[in-house]
Amino acid sequence: MSPKFLRIAVVLGLLSAIGPFAIDMYLPALPTIGESFAADIGAVQLSLTLFFVSFGAFQLIFGPISDMYGRKLPLYLGLVLFAIGGIGCAFAPDIATLAPLTGSLVITLAGWRAVFWVVTAAAVVGLVMIATLLPETRPRNLRAGSGIASALAGYRLLLGDANFLALSFIGGFGIASFFVYLANSPFVLIEHFGLTPSVYSVFFSINAVAFIGMSQLTGMLSERFGLKRVVWVAVTGYATTMVALFAVMATGVDRLDVMAALLFVGYGFLGLVIPTTSVLAMEEHGEIAGTASALMGTLHFATGAVAIAVIGLFADGTVLPMVAGIGTCALITFILAQVTLRQRQAIEVPAE
Repeated sequence: MSPKFLRIAVVLGLLSAIGPFAIDMYLPALPTIGESFAADIGAVQLSLTLFFVSFGAFQLIFGPISDMYGRKLPLYLGLVLFAIGGIGCAFAPDIATLAPLTGSLVITLAGWRAVFWVVTAAAVVGLVMIATLLPETRPRNLRAGSGIASALAGYRLLLGDANFLALSFIGGFGIASFFVYLANSPFVLIEHFGLTPSVYSVFFSINAVAFIGMSQLTGMLSERFGLKRVVWVAVTGYATTMVALFAVMATGVDRLDVMAALLFVGYGFLGLVIPTTSVLAMEEHGEIAGTASALMGTLHFATGAVAIAVIGLFADGTVLPMVAGIGTCALITFILAQVTLRQRQAIEVPAE
């Protein structure tokens, strides 16, 4: 591995982590922010909804921009907007204006507003890395055929592909269940179950470990059994676990250990669902992979934002609204997968 390749990989990895880092820093602060602004749970969760809406929508814009003007300009624009937003949130006078382990530490040491200063600093570091360490990989001669018209044509093609949309929404509702957990878990775990922000961060990180760990097995399992079979087993396991979670909690079992165990298993299965459905959706659109990836990302985040907004109408800081939202998203994922996979032929032949 050449030093140049390693440098680029490290920079891109750090840049891609800024968005999740911002969310993870923010989550432990949600109850404190609500108390500071005397805002209810739904109002505080709306800030997350708007974050995900913008995160998804701007992918549709920055994708064509990167084709027309190079890969670095969207990075500059995105991080500048990100830094401005972080500064604005740090000075927010009310809720309408406005990484778990790291976030809880920052909150403890310096208060919730410091979270946004740390996030802003991360954006500034990202800008410096782009300017000094990251080369432009799309030269001017390759940008000539790119434009708004070609991007719109690609989006039109994808929006007319029922298979692409169905597979995107299978992943979208899976991600939506995780977003519902993101938006509600600070109130449920910190206020309802009485965890400190630091202990909450550990519980939150456990689910992320399950998701990321299982996603690393996607390639091996897909090669051995075929993508279609992996998707089917993963979706079935995910939906069964999350519906069972709702059923158990609905019977009056209000135990953190039971909830944590089922979420760990469910989000482990989800770690297989997202990458496999993405590959199936993209396989027929390799020539417009960038456009397809942007639209899929937008659909994923839009679905998650809608789910947060809907569950926010019923959120009261207790377990049941959260697990009801998670279970509903999982059930929709299962139904979509059943219909979609039955219409497809096997993508790969399982190894003998």
